[in-house]
Formats: sequence, C-alpha cells, structure tokens
Amino acid sequence: MKSLPSKQDSYPWGPESTPYEAVGEQEGLWTLVEAFYDRIDSESPDLRAMLPREDSGSRRKLFEYLTGWLGGPKLYEARYGHPRLRMRHLPFSIGQAEAVEWMRCMRLAMDDAGLRPNVKSFLDSKLEPLALHMVNR
Repeated sequence: MKSLPSKQDSYPWGPESTPYEAVGEQEGLWTLVEAFYDRIDSESPDLRAMLPREDSGSRRKLFEYLTGWLGGPKLYEARYGHPRLRMRHLPFSIGQAEAVEWMRCMRLAMDDAGLRPNVKSFLDSKLEPLALHMVNR
C-alpha cells in the first residue's frame, strides 16, 4: 500500500502553508531583506548606485512586496497598487550583468538569513526569472 505524501512533500519550500511562513514571516523576511541590502551596500557598487543614498524606503518596499509575493499580507499592493515591477524599474539601466549580480546578492542574503536549503532553492527558482525580466538593455 502506497503511503500518503507528508505535508513536507506537498510544497517545494517545506511543510509550511506558504513560502512567507517558510522564510519566518515578518521577522524572517526582514532578516532576508536587511541581509540583501547589506550585501549590496558592501559588495555591489553598480547595484548600490541605483539606490538612493538613504535606502530605508527601498528596503521597506522590497519587504512589503516580498511579503505579499510570498503569500503573506498584500502590504505593497495596499500602499502602492499593482507592483508593475518592470515599469518601476525602467528608469534604471539593467542589463544581464545587473540581474545576475542582483541574484548573487540575494543568494548570499538567503545564506546570511539562515534559510533552509529547500526554501532557498524554491526562492531561487522564482526570483531568478523575475530578476531577468527586469533587464531593459
């Protein structure tokens, strides 16, 4: 007799109902976002140049966007409406190299935030196409 799949087997990120829960909800997501922007600040002058000097607004927007995108409360949409990510990124010159660098910083941030391997793998599989979609040159 074949056994029923466990909840762990039900989702690529693990047993939690949403990826938002898998990253640790608000606290875990803030840790990820802070680690991401800290990586950009310390290691990625090209990406850093696209951000305002005081980047707390950028950090908050990414946190709000990812909260809803990962299955948590729709914070970004409640404040700004539809994300229209590509349109909002058009003022920046984004090539393949910048998208790859964005993902490099995000992957390191996922490590810094202590995300489980299956959560990192899931996020990587969803974020990489999104990052490449922002390429506009």
